[in-house]
Amino acid sequence: MVLRPEDEHFMAAAIRLSRQHLGLTSTNPSVGCLIVKDGVIVGSGVTALGGRPHAEPQALAEAGEGARGATAYVTLEPCSHYGKTPPCAEALIAYGVARVVISVTDPDQRVSGRGINMLREAGIEVETGILETEGRRSLAGYLMRQTRNRPYVTLKLAISADGMIGKTGAGQVRITGDAARAEVQMLRAESDAILVGIGTAISDDPELTCRLPGLEDRTPLRIVIDEQLQLPLGSKLVQTARKYPVVAVAGYPPSFDDANDEALLRRREALDAAGVEVLQSNVNEPGELLEALGTRGISSLLVEGGARTARRFLDAGMVDRILLFQGPAEIGEGGIESPVLKSNIPAEFMHVGQSRFGDDLCDEYERGF
Repeated sequence: MVLRPEDEHFMAAAIRLSRQHLGLTSTNPSVGCLIVKDGVIVGSGVTALGGRPHAEPQALAEAGEGARGATAYVTLEPCSHYGKTPPCAEALIAYGVARVVISVTDPDQRVSGRGINMLREAGIEVETGILETEGRRSLAGYLMRQTRNRPYVTLKLAISADGMIGKTGAGQVRITGDAARAEVQMLRAESDAILVGIGTAISDDPELTCRLPGLEDRTPLRIVIDEQLQLPLGSKLVQTARKYPVVAVAGYPPSFDDANDEALLRRREALDAAGVEVLQSNVNEPGELLEALGTRGISSLLVEGGARTARRFLDAGMVDRILLFQGPAEIGEGGIESPVLKSNIPAEFMHVGQSRFGDDLCDEYERGF
């Protein structure tokens, strides 16, 4: 590998650029690309909303003749196959780029090294693995769906100073401040889907939308684990289902399709009429649901609670990242204990960082894959 002093600097900038469209590129990954000549960025691009056009042709078009002899920094290996658009590797060759620096090799079997070979065969210098750890984090959802056919799962919990995530019978309890809550809104905006259990949906009556001004349209698919279809028709989730899609995940009760179970069938019909999609899955086996979501092209899932739902995903080994937001106040008597604390993080998780948001701290843990 022949690196230049500026390579990590420009790759870090490309990774930051790629994060702009996380959760908005459908089944395609959000990729960042910079075209750099004589130390100056002459073109930049990020995968467009909906997944097309890709980052490279946008960056090349902006650079124009400036791309000839330049270096392209790309967070994911350029594609080499014809799909709905021509291969990005061909575009880099056609524009006369002299060097391509790549963070992550694409595991997609249609690419997986072929893009790199195509570039090298055209006489282009190619370097790979630059800031690969950071690149893999930015592409975690796409990589997980490509390699394991399921979304990358982030478990987010807000925990009080005494280790509680809520208070019995109290509905929503404010644990963290405005800065931390704004960060959670960004997490939602960057996710394809968000999930809670029916207990949280009933007791807190959340909307689970992205409430940051200007980012409302980045609200993810909202999912409720609702074995008996108890989601109230008057809930905020149901009332907004036609604007922001909602999926209620029902179980497999033996009589689900039995006309004798009229109450359950009526609840399903009422949810259908309100615009809520009902999906059947084994609610005790999160892997089954995740596989179904992966088939739909869902690459990233944010699990926000409650305790029972979080524990189900943890016990099934279906959590890839844990974010523990800790507030300074205690909840005290009647508190609902968090399913996981900093003191008992599962051994397979590694602490990768801590951030401060006002008076609150957020510890991030990651499982390798």
